[in-house]
Amino acid sequence: MEFLKLAEKRCSVRKYSSKPVEDEKLHMILEAGRLAPTAANFQPVKVIAVRSKESLEKLGKAADTYGAPLALIVLADRSKAWTRPFDEMQTTDIDASIVTDHMMLEATSLGLGSVWICYFKPDILRAEFNIPDDLIPVNILAVGYPSEDTQKSPKIRNPIDSFVCYEELE
Repeated sequence: MEFLKLAEKRCSVRKYSSKPVEDEKLHMILEAGRLAPTAANFQPVKVIAVRSKESLEKLGKAADTYGAPLALIVLADRSKAWTRPFDEMQTTDIDASIVTDHMMLEATSLGLGSVWICYFKPDILRAEFNIPDDLIPVNILAVGYPSEDTQKSPKIRNPIDSFVCYEELE
């Protein structure tokens, strides 16, 4: 699929069928995340794939995954992330978000729906999944087959001239 068509097709899905995501598709989604670029190629991102009923229930204590049969908890390792020397800004959130985006787009290309979740309780997530202090939970990606009655909102985007300025900020 042409990239712009794929980007246009992607939408946030908040209602899923109970059909599980096949192992082959999960592998392809995870591979897309693994191949994602990271600052200085330090690759400070880890992913916890959550599929079992018990683990999804644990995750449900920290976040609403909208009944998705698969959720990917995206973590960034502070001890491995690149740091910009001028202001000490670490790329943990950026790297984790690039990985999340790659996995989200791969899920779309495979006919799956997803929703990017940042609204979660990190302390509960840490406790339920034994996440050590040096790993930062950044995102959760819920993935699955959209329910037949999933509402798809039209994607309204600002016009290109309000998005970009050439040569300097206007």
